[in-house]
Amino acid sequence: MWSLPAAFPLLLLLGQTSPSRLQSLSTMKLRLVGPGSRLEEGRLEVLHQGQWGTVCDDDFALQEATVACRQLGFEAALTWAHSAKYGPGEGRIWLDNVHCVGTESSLDQCRSNGWGVSDCSHSEDVGVVCHPQRQRGYLSERVSNALGHQGRRLEEVRLKPILASAKRQSLVTEGAVEVKYEGHWRQVCDQGWTRNNSRVVCGMLGFPSEAPVVSHYYRKVWNSKMKDPKSRLKSLTKKNSFWIHRVNCLGTEPHMANCQVQVAPAQGKLRPACPGGMHAVVSCVAGPLFRPLKAKPGSKESWAEQETSMRLRSGAQVGEGRVEVLMNRRWGTVCDHGWNLISASVVCRQLGFGSAREALFGAQLGQALGPIHLSEVRCGGYERTLSDCPSLEGSQNGCQHDNDAAVRCNIPNLGFQDQVRLAGGRSPEEGVVEVQVDVNGVQRWGAVCSDHWGLSEAMVACRQLGLGFASHAIKDTWYWQGTPGAGEVVMSGVHCSGTELALQQCQRHGPVHCSHGTGRFSAGVSCTDSAADLVLNAQLVQETAYLEDRPLSQLYCAHEENCLSQSADRMDWPYGHRRLLRFSSQIHNLGRADFRPKTGRHSWIWHQCHRHYHSIEVFTHYDLLTLNGSKVAEGHKASFCLEDTNCPTGMQRRYACANFGEQGVTVGCWDTYRHDIDCQWVDITDVGPGDYIFQVVVNPKLEVAESDFSNNVMRCRCKYDGQRVWLHDCHTGDSHRADTERSLEQERRLRNNLI
Repeated sequence: MWSLPAAFPLLLLLGQTSPSRLQSLSTMKLRLVGPGSRLEEGRLEVLHQGQWGTVCDDDFALQEATVACRQLGFEAALTWAHSAKYGPGEGRIWLDNVHCVGTESSLDQCRSNGWGVSDCSHSEDVGVVCHPQRQRGYLSERVSNALGHQGRRLEEVRLKPILASAKRQSLVTEGAVEVKYEGHWRQVCDQGWTRNNSRVVCGMLGFPSEAPVVSHYYRKVWNSKMKDPKSRLKSLTKKNSFWIHRVNCLGTEPHMANCQVQVAPAQGKLRPACPGGMHAVVSCVAGPLFRPLKAKPGSKESWAEQETSMRLRSGAQVGEGRVEVLMNRRWGTVCDHGWNLISASVVCRQLGFGSAREALFGAQLGQALGPIHLSEVRCGGYERTLSDCPSLEGSQNGCQHDNDAAVRCNIPNLGFQDQVRLAGGRSPEEGVVEVQVDVNGVQRWGAVCSDHWGLSEAMVACRQLGLGFASHAIKDTWYWQGTPGAGEVVMSGVHCSGTELALQQCQRHGPVHCSHGTGRFSAGVSCTDSAADLVLNAQLVQETAYLEDRPLSQLYCAHEENCLSQSADRMDWPYGHRRLLRFSSQIHNLGRADFRPKTGRHSWIWHQCHRHYHSIEVFTHYDLLTLNGSKVAEGHKASFCLEDTNCPTGMQRRYACANFGEQGVTVGCWDTYRHDIDCQWVDITDVGPGDYIFQVVVNPKLEVAESDFSNNVMRCRCKYDGQRVWLHDCHTGDSHRADTERSLEQERRLRNNLI
């Protein structure tokens, strides 16, 4: 807690709660503190009446520690510590003689002497040691949680543009600060206003940093309004209900309600708020993603430099995702031990967003397969990059990928969500896509032509709508009725890379041209807040690759399913053999939804050779490429049966191919295709010795929605001397440093004749 001067009687304090009986789980807060303590151990403290206090060790045992640890978000307690092992606390001893059964969800459900009733001293403060494994249900630290009850009073912040040039901008970055306090907008007095305050305001609005303001110019504008007897502003400023009297931030807070905020002067309404002052003016700097194209050259360089060492993956919206950092030329994750809003805000600002509105735990936005680089990250809040913060190596405290940390950042409001809508669907998450575009200087709503409409475009539409991922891109919407008057096609030839913030940013035709016309062929989407994420285990491919000269007499079934190169058709069956590059593939679903076939069982195909149904025609591509990207051999694996080959311990397999069972890959499970099954190869009979790139692409046609398509391609360096083969440097497309990714993208463009 702060040491507060008498001049701040109306402060909004972090985590303050009203005095009452023991609070419910939603408001009661615990923490573990003490010298040298880790996140999962320390002196147990309880927040009551806005003051942190300790718990006496009398009668405290493992069941009480278990309840406390679960309330703190850990799986269980390992032990407890008596006699102030983690140092004596200060202030009140809030609880004594606590008795829990062990099944309670919070300490307030246990018996005790009552608040503050104790015969202990601080030499008896109890400590607990929790199991570091987080509960699955403990997923995030949100700004609203961090603020406690009082966080609802300071709700929002906005900038009111004053200059004519600022009013014309689609993105407001400079203006007078207005704060929504208990449902009403107020302006903030500029007396005592600092750059730290501006930094917090800009962070809340989605901007990474603040800029100096030409205050004398704004003062001149203010004075001219005060001299105008008809000015409404002049009369409003005389009312204390117009002002927030004073704000005092450190600059590291994720929300202004974390700051010391004085709503009215010390004597309340008896004294005027902000005498002789004016409204505080703030200027913010937008991140590269949100800057207009005419931004000053060179201004992006430092941001780009920082961006290449940090990225977010698998987020449903812009500015959210699993945190990944680049170290030793490899991308890896951050463990959620010690993860909080301050460290999350450093990540957000580094990437050109504002402060963090949520710090996520427990791999809520999916797991990764690579290394875990960092753990126990403890940022102060002013660091330029996450690597500047004190931390431990991820391998030092037993972190697993189910501890991967993630963030949700504040982003600027560009108004894109108001330029798209869905109509006619059975739920708000589906329907015909209708967009607002400029037609001869007039803003009009209309439909989108479904020519070339695919999952990439649908993903952009769902993200623009704030509805997450696209589960389906729909080309035939005859069964959905659009909005009357908005049936005409106003956008055609839409081609999105998938990273755009809005459909209006995607490539599209100049004059609208739609071969199908209007009506039933308008583009539609179905959106979802979670999606699968398939990732191939690159290490297993590298370890299992080998050559086999297989007799044609054993390849009839594979030939029937078109798994051999075309030259096999001209051979003298059953004499001779084919040279096959064989390997095992293990495809993990690391997303937050099961991976299911696009089509239902009625369209699955029975394969007599393999004696089971194949549910998806093209699930992976196996290719051998030259170093410049030309294809020299491919695996003609016709179709696939999807199933859970294995799942983590304790998780039940849900999908199996046998007996016409349901097909798919469960979240957390993996589908393994062993090296010794038919078609699990590339036929290299016609390939000469040399250096190549071996490539596997999962879900190559993007037929099934995933939260992240950047990790669907795996590549290896391949050396073939005519008799033996070596694979090395196998990696997924998103696992290496940025310049490596760019070179691989160049290869992809060459292969697809895009250059």
